[in-house]
Amino acid sequence: MMIVKHTTAAILVQSNQPLVIGDIQLPEELFPGQVLVEIFSSGLCGAQINEIDAIKGPDEFLPHLLGHEGFGRVLQVGPGVSTVKAGDQVVMHWRPGTGIQSIPPKYIWQGQKLNAGWITTMNKHAVVSENRITRIPNEKFDSHLVPLLGCALTTSLGVLENEAKVGFRDSLLIFGAGGIGLIMVKLAKLFGVSKVTIVDIHPEKLKKAQELGASNTFIFKNKAQSLNELQSMYGNDLPTVAIDTTGITDSIEVCYEISSPKARVILVGVPKKGTKANFYTLPLHFGKLLKGSEGGQSMPEKDIPILLDLITKGQLNFDDYPTHAFPLSKVNEAVSQLKNGIIGRMIIDFSLT
Repeated sequence: MMIVKHTTAAILVQSNQPLVIGDIQLPEELFPGQVLVEIFSSGLCGAQINEIDAIKGPDEFLPHLLGHEGFGRVLQVGPGVSTVKAGDQVVMHWRPGTGIQSIPPKYIWQGQKLNAGWITTMNKHAVVSENRITRIPNEKFDSHLVPLLGCALTTSLGVLENEAKVGFRDSLLIFGAGGIGLIMVKLAKLFGVSKVTIVDIHPEKLKKAQELGASNTFIFKNKAQSLNELQSMYGNDLPTVAIDTTGITDSIEVCYEISSPKARVILVGVPKKGTKANFYTLPLHFGKLLKGSEGGQSMPEKDIPILLDLITKGQLNFDDYPTHAFPLSKVNEAVSQLKNGIIGRMIIDFSLT
């Protein structure tokens, strides 16, 4: 039997509408591979905005829960679970890690089925799949930073390491100074990259990028003008790695066109369904790489301990990385702030009222 019967959650009831805060009923029991987690904090990122706005097309699973990066404590484990036990602190992540992949949980809201995937983090208590959580030491951590290990930090690391294969000789161009773009600026230092240019439409974000270590910043105006000005800035020394985090087709096209003939071009952002980017494909036949990222192909069970160790030892410092905390009751304000371009990551802190 479940030791928690009800909890509070943010629910996506209708696309392009505010989230609804409601009391939901948890399943009566845990099935094999399922884990009951009390959530301390959850990150809010562009993926949730895409879900709310149905960027990938009509949402077939409404109403449903949200969230895929979080920090919490295990309260109860289901049959077969071996990687965590009650009392363990965990990072919650959307990329599969070690352990069982369970069936998704079945919640009830207002007498009807409420959909959820293998992980949700915008509910105070969540039933998650074992392979969507990774145990971390039972020590005191910054509850506004740890959730980023579930997506923003691991995705950024994975994109740079696994997909872009960044090295100290590379020149890096990043489109989008959002949560992931700013983290990439910081992580680039670990790879020894000295030339990092970041592009955005918000001057205040670019100022923060410069504070975090970007060597150049650039205001995006429109495709033609930006392409021309970037060409003038770079001359013949074009970037060897170009990463788009925005999902905006004009940015994606400039990202591709301004990079060197054999650049690795990685697309992290997802364009709205129905929009298409246009490319001259000949360079792809002669060494240029164009690839869509899936979470940087990160491996949570490996990457989370490495990143946490770097942070704990002070080798990766996030004191200058902005986060903004909101109680669950103000989740729609957090969504609005994120859409309006507020610098950094929005955090839902369940200890706030």
